Amino acid sequence: MLSRSTVTKAQTLAKLSNMARTAPLFRAALLHTLKPRQQSAAATATDAAVATSSASASAAAQAFAPLDTFLRRHNGPRDSDVDAMLQALGFKSLDEMISATVPDAIRLKEPMTIADGEYAEKELLAKLKNIASQNQVYRSYIGTGYTDVVVPPVILRNILENPGWYTQYTPYQPEISQGRLESLLNFQTVVADLTGLPAANASLLDEGTAAGEALVVCLNASRKKTRNVFFADENCHPQTLAVLRTRAEGFGAEIVVGNYKTFDFASLGDRLSGALVSYPDTYGNIGEYKALADQVHSQGAQLVAVADLMSLAVLQPPGEFGADIAIGNTQRFGVPLGFGGPHAAFFATTEANQRRIPGRIIGVSRDADGNRAYRLALQTREQHIRREKASSNICTAQALLANMAAMYAVYHGPEGIRNIADRIHRFTQILAASVTAAGHSVENASYFDTLKIRVADGSSTAELHARADARRINLRKIDDQHVGVQLDEAITREELAQLVEVFNGDVSALDSLATSVAQTTAASAAIPAGLARQSAILTHPIFSRYHSETEMLRYITQLQNKDLSLANAMIPLGSCTMKLNATTELIPITWPEFGQIHPFAPREQTKGYAKMIQDLEEDLATITGMDATTVQPNSGAQGEYAGLRAIRAYQASQGESHRNICLVPESAHGTNPASAVMAGLKVVIVKCDSKGNLDLADLEAKATKHAKNLSAVMITYPSTFGVFEGGVVKAINIIHDNGGQVYMDGANMNAQVGLTSPGHMGADVCHLNNHKTLAIPH
Repeated sequence: MLSRSTVTKAQTLAKLSNMARTAPLFRAALLHTLKPRQQSAAATATDAAVATSSASASAAAQAFAPLDTFLRRHNGPRDSDVDAMLQALGFKSLDEMISATVPDAIRLKEPMTIADGEYAEKELLAKLKNIASQNQVYRSYIGTGYTDVVVPPVILRNILENPGWYTQYTPYQPEISQGRLESLLNFQTVVADLTGLPAANASLLDEGTAAGEALVVCLNASRKKTRNVFFADENCHPQTLAVLRTRAEGFGAEIVVGNYKTFDFASLGDRLSGALVSYPDTYGNIGEYKALADQVHSQGAQLVAVADLMSLAVLQPPGEFGADIAIGNTQRFGVPLGFGGPHAAFFATTEANQRRIPGRIIGVSRDADGNRAYRLALQTREQHIRREKASSNICTAQALLANMAAMYAVYHGPEGIRNIADRIHRFTQILAASVTAAGHSVENASYFDTLKIRVADGSSTAELHARADARRINLRKIDDQHVGVQLDEAITREELAQLVEVFNGDVSALDSLATSVAQTTAASAAIPAGLARQSAILTHPIFSRYHSETEMLRYITQLQNKDLSLANAMIPLGSCTMKLNATTELIPITWPEFGQIHPFAPREQTKGYAKMIQDLEEDLATITGMDATTVQPNSGAQGEYAGLRAIRAYQASQGESHRNICLVPESAHGTNPASAVMAGLKVVIVKCDSKGNLDLADLEAKATKHAKNLSAVMITYPSTFGVFEGGVVKAINIIHDNGGQVYMDGANMNAQVGLTSPGHMGADVCHLNNHKTLAIPH
């Protein structure tokens, strides 16, 4: 919905150049300045009446027009600035500059229309508040990887709501990113400590993506193409299994889903590449995986554990029972629910896999003067070296949210994190005892914070959910006999009492149950013997220094001052640079109506989100000239992957699944060939000329050569060099003439908006990097 009031610089150019044709005030002014035409008196009188009417309407509109409009506040250049820039470039007008820059053949003939009004920022926030009010904020205990949190106010105000942190460029340049790099190194340290594995990256996009990356690491660890079977336990989160299945298709891998306790792994022999289990699983059970680790290792495969980071404060770390890879998300380390995020995922592994870790890794080095310095070692920079042989297309991650999670660990420290985990587990023990006393059955043999409860005979889950709904509580709907409940750090005694009431339990017994749990000196019976954590956590001094708000505030500010953000200056970097993060756009993300909504909340509770997403999809379709939009991909690289998968699915529906050749210009960003490989395509590189333009002769030769198997071409427009290449329409026609589809990389889409569009040019699929075109935090 924010896109309805966001006008990018490219839109501003188009808007100004078309204003004289469309705005009544400008039209009236032109009528007064043009020389009189040879026409009848009646026609002259009619024109005069139209001019007077237009001027009157415009004057009235101006009288009521708001002053604090988004356009006025966030498009900095004034008329005098525009004139000065045009003069420096040698142009007399914006129209002249655009005509010299954008080929006429691809120019939009009519102005783009998506805005439904020019709002003052106050009015825009009021409109957003109205949309937000359509969401209902229930207390959600649904779980499945998402919990409510307590965001420390010092982190909420000074990181999530601070432009010194949310407007920074992704930390590719260490000399202007030392603060963030230190924070992300803290993130890696938290993950490595809690998982018990020596190497961790600086975050991924989400848990499902991390599972997909783990699959690829396991496949690549073996040079045998026959080792292409990957096992996944049936009690992993459903969404993680769904992403895993999709990711496997592009690599020709077979996903086998079963129960790890009963599955015959030996039957897979040396075809097994890896096994995925959840720790704890989606229903809260804490698996004992040492024997499984030994089994898969004996077959030359690897064990991947999807771990709950908070539970690892009290559970044996995956690295100690033999896991080769641990993945998960860090949402419950102080990051709001936000309807599913995305939230920063983590990926930790053994030393044997260090060269295969996807994403970014922060390292400690020395600068030219010998001082300690941090640097970014991006594993997938191999995309730019190996290109079509790259093993991952990940090029960015949820850095802002990873910084929040890191600061959460720094603020609480080892004792604080352990106390939070113990409190969550204690409340869960009390709830388990309460529901059992009420006649229900807790089916978990073990648990940390999640219970699978079978309702008592004579009760129904429908009645139970109705009682929960009356108290504005969401429980997990499993089936007609079971419900799920996951507790979190935000739980209070009053909320626990409400849950007990939902199960028709005895609230008056809570204090005695709490006393009984608190007085138990032995290890919790809910945690299997041998799986209680014995090793220390967060032992680095950084996690024991900043536990008061003042100390934490100073540490955050100290790191912030080492970085360059839009709070300091314009960031004059490449196409990945964020263009603007307006305060008005960022204010709503901390509203409870947006921030405290669980992604699996019932649809009747998320109507505001549904409207906002629908509006955004419609606007993006208009901006791109396409027929339909999905906002599911969490990054540009994931957008590439989704687009290519859509092309392949379309071709399969046409009986052309054999089409598997993707043409990629040699100037393309490294994610392009990497995404093509992930989608199961074979990459053929197309030459560029000395100026970086696409070599149309080479494109045509290779498209013709591979016509029978041509699937797609990937074109970045404007090009990586920022040029609106004149041959783009010819390039598109060449591909279509040879039976292929055109994927347009929208990394530079902000330069197209209002001037042209992928759909207008003839492209079949495109993606947008919303953090650039629509100014979302990177």
